[in-house]
Amino acid sequence: MLKASIDIKKIAASRLHGVDFSNLSFGKVYSDHMFIAEYKNHKWNSGQIVPYDKIQFTPALSALHYGQAIFEGFKAYRNNKGDVRIFRPSDNHRRLNKSAVRMAMPEIPEEIFLQGLTRLIDLDRDWVPSATGTSLYIRPVMFGTEEHVGLKPSDTYVLAIITGPVSKLYSVPLKVLVETEYTRAGQGGVGYAKAAGNYGRSLFPAKLAQEKGYHQLLWTDAQYHRYIEESGSMNVAFVIDNVLVTPPAGITILEGITRDSILTIAKDMGIKSEVRKIAIDEVIDALSENRLQEAFGAGTAATVAPIVTIGYNEKDYALPASTENSISNIISKELDKIWYGEEDKFGWMWKV
Repeated sequence: MLKASIDIKKIAASRLHGVDFSNLSFGKVYSDHMFIAEYKNHKWNSGQIVPYDKIQFTPALSALHYGQAIFEGFKAYRNNKGDVRIFRPSDNHRRLNKSAVRMAMPEIPEEIFLQGLTRLIDLDRDWVPSATGTSLYIRPVMFGTEEHVGLKPSDTYVLAIITGPVSKLYSVPLKVLVETEYTRAGQGGVGYAKAAGNYGRSLFPAKLAQEKGYHQLLWTDAQYHRYIEESGSMNVAFVIDNVLVTPPAGITILEGITRDSILTIAKDMGIKSEVRKIAIDEVIDALSENRLQEAFGAGTAATVAPIVTIGYNEKDYALPASTENSISNIISKELDKIWYGEEDKFGWMWKV
C-alpha cells in the first residue's frame, strides 16, 4: 500500500473527560477528531485530520438537492489486552466504493481511506471503550459538494470519517412489523448501496410502525410484498427446523458485513445454513407449527438483535424465548471472542 501524506491538526483540549462511558447512547457522542478528504479536479487529495467540528456549506450544495450521499458504518474494539482493533475495515471500504459507483461518485483509493482511518483511530484511541457490548462506532460519509443547482453528478466531493463511543443500539429484544404497503427498494434501484435516500424513504413507514409499538419494520419485496428482505437498518435471519436461513443479498438487499460474518462463523461451527428467499407465509406457518426456533437482526449498530414479536395482518405472533443454546446467542458469543478477545481465526481484525 502506498503511503499517503496526511496533515494532522490536534484539538487544543480533549473532550474525553466529559464522557460517561458507563452510560453510552448510540450516535450522540463524537470523538475529538475527524478525517476529511476532498475530491476536485478529478482526483482525491490525501486528506487531513482536524478537530471534530461543523463543516460549512451553502444551500446550493448539490447533495442536498440531488441526493448524492453515501455512508458506511463499522466499529473498533479494545480487546482484553488493551489493543485497539478495527473490524473488517477493508470490506467496508469495498462496499463504500460499490455504493459510489452506483451513485455516479468517484471511488476512494484504498491508501487514502485506510491510512486516514487508522491514523484517526490511533489519534483518538483513548475514546475506544473496553466493556463488552461497547465499541467505537466509525461513520464514513461521502457527499457531492458542488455549488450548482442542476441535475448532474457533482464535480467535487468530500469524504468525512467521524467516530464516537457507543453501546449496543438495541437493549431489548425487538418487535417488528411486516411492511406490505411501502417499499424500501425495488429491482434496478439502489437497495444494495448505502445511499442516504434509502434510509430517508424508510422513515415515514417506520414512524407509523413505532406509533403502533413496534421497534422496526420487516421489509418485503416491492413487487409482491411476499418475500422478506431486511429489517430496518439490519439484515434478518431465521432459524427454521434448526437451520439458519437468511435472504440472499443483491439488488434490493444490502450485503451486510455482520451478516457475512455470521454465515462464516455458522459454517465454521457446523451450523447448517441456507441463503434463499423466505416468504412471510413460510415464517408464519413455521411459527404455527412450532418449527421456528428464533429470528434475529444482524448489523453493525444492532450487532445480533433477537426478535420476539412479528406483527402481520393485524396480528402479533410471539417467537420462542432466546436461550443460551439459541444459535443467535452462540454466534454472538463467538463474535465477542473476536471483538474483545485475542482470537481472530478469520483475519478480520485490523490492529491500530
